[in-house]
Amino acid sequence: MKQVIITGSSRGIGFNLARAFLERGYSVTISGRNPERLQKAYQQLAQEFSEEALLAQVVDVGEFDQVQALWDEAWRRFHQVDIWINNAGITAPPDPLWQQSPLTTASVYRTNLLGLTYGCIVALNGMRQQGFGAIYNLEGAGSDGRIHPGLTLYGTTKHAIRYLTDSIAKEVKGTSILIGALRPGMVLTDLITAPYLNRPEDWERFKPVLNLIAERPEIVAPRLVEKILQNQRNGVRIQAFSGFQFMVRTLTRWALRQKILPGDK
Repeated sequence: MKQVIITGSSRGIGFNLARAFLERGYSVTISGRNPERLQKAYQQLAQEFSEEALLAQVVDVGEFDQVQALWDEAWRRFHQVDIWINNAGITAPPDPLWQQSPLTTASVYRTNLLGLTYGCIVALNGMRQQGFGAIYNLEGAGSDGRIHPGLTLYGTTKHAIRYLTDSIAKEVKGTSILIGALRPGMVLTDLITAPYLNRPEDWERFKPVLNLIAERPEIVAPRLVEKILQNQRNGVRIQAFSGFQFMVRTLTRWALRQKILPGDK
């Protein structure tokens, strides 16, 4: 049975990626910082799938030893790691940079960039030793270089992740390891909605954008997983939706006044 490790997979797109891999017969190691939330995710997946195919590990990706322990525990349980997905990420309030606290700044950089780099190092060393494997890094707003006011911290980390991914892909060229990026698009998760808690005016302005261009994680994740399993190329950048598909979906929602936010009519 092939094995997948997904960081930040106790909820949102990571959780739905885990479910999609389990549905396709893979064993999956999920992880997250919050023990209670991780246990809840484990129980939910264990009710749908075999516990033999599932492992949960509490991990703060900003701690290298914990990231290494994630690999070690999965290896001891399943004896191989075929795919490692660096999904863990956080964002900041949608404010200008000068309004961000030092703690928020450090947290975003620590999780999104340092944590992802640790994941790459651990997975690369493990896969070099076992002789095969694939690593995929989650990109997001800012990775393509476009500027999004209010997302300076998050966008900076995602732009750096693009460079990191492309650079590693060149370093492993000619080996049996694949490096790639995942571009899910705007996904309706806590990462998107949480910064607007207690900001009703900003939320009301943002809702039309979400209803028009965002997608639910349970729709996005299976599309990404299918493309991951089909991929044989190093350095690939996998998109959940092509530009044409995105355009058609957006125009359809606009024309039919479709909305995806819960409770929105």
